[in-house]
Amino acid sequence: MNKIISNYIQAHKQEILDQWIDRTKEEADDRVIRLVSDRVFQSTSKEFIDLIISNFKGTSEEYNERLTDFAEKVVRLGWPLTFVTKGLHTFNLIVFEGMQKEGVVTQENQMEIVYEFDRWATPMNNEIVSVYSSTWERTVSLQKIALQELSAPLIPVFEGITVMPLVGTIDTERAKQIMENLLKGAVKHRSEVVLIDITGVPVVDTMVAHHIIQAADAVRLIGAKCMLVGIRPEIAQTIVNLGIDLNQFTTKNNLKKGIEAALELTNKKIVSLEGAK
Repeated sequence: MNKIISNYIQAHKQEILDQWIDRTKEEADDRVIRLVSDRVFQSTSKEFIDLIISNFKGTSEEYNERLTDFAEKVVRLGWPLTFVTKGLHTFNLIVFEGMQKEGVVTQENQMEIVYEFDRWATPMNNEIVSVYSSTWERTVSLQKIALQELSAPLIPVFEGITVMPLVGTIDTERAKQIMENLLKGAVKHRSEVVLIDITGVPVVDTMVAHHIIQAADAVRLIGAKCMLVGIRPEIAQTIVNLGIDLNQFTTKNNLKKGIEAALELTNKKIVSLEGAK
């Protein structure tokens, strides 16, 4: 960066930071401000300004490492990419206006300084966008894997009896995950009866029912019985209205009754011990 610009930034660092925070707060989306406390906003803003300055102060390797760390931080905070790119534009504007007021920018050197700003800011902006985007994609990918692992667990409750509680909307991608977890889990736990609990599924339409029926058929092919539990009155009415045929496997209106039926199917029962409290 032009020596005139870098010297001005170094001499007015705190003033630039204060102006940047004030302007950013005025122009930022409300959700950016609400997401973090004022202290975190202040510290992150300072880190961003330090990062910008380090672009011409330190080594390329050191700068890239700091940029990656900062991108990961703002992704965790939930700040959008536009907030970061606008922040760089605001920084340049504050510096340029300040240099104009102090007479550092003159008619003679104005075009040269504008060119230097653009030559410095454009690669940095591109680098910020690239690192932020890759960090966001990596974060989303990890979250997706974690959600998939949690979205369709198969839980052993008694020997030979397992339960898969389903919560939320079931789409095609999630249905594949359910099928995979169901088959792997049934084999792993040596399940004789598998209960699919749809208490937490808000809507059961033709597609959802089709996926559940497919899962039940797959479980039967590996030698286990499948039972559908958690059928609320409104879900039962929807199933009837849609003409969905669930006759091929047992249904119960709640998990308790489903477990009782599963115990009978596996020749087990729960008994109370005499004298037990």
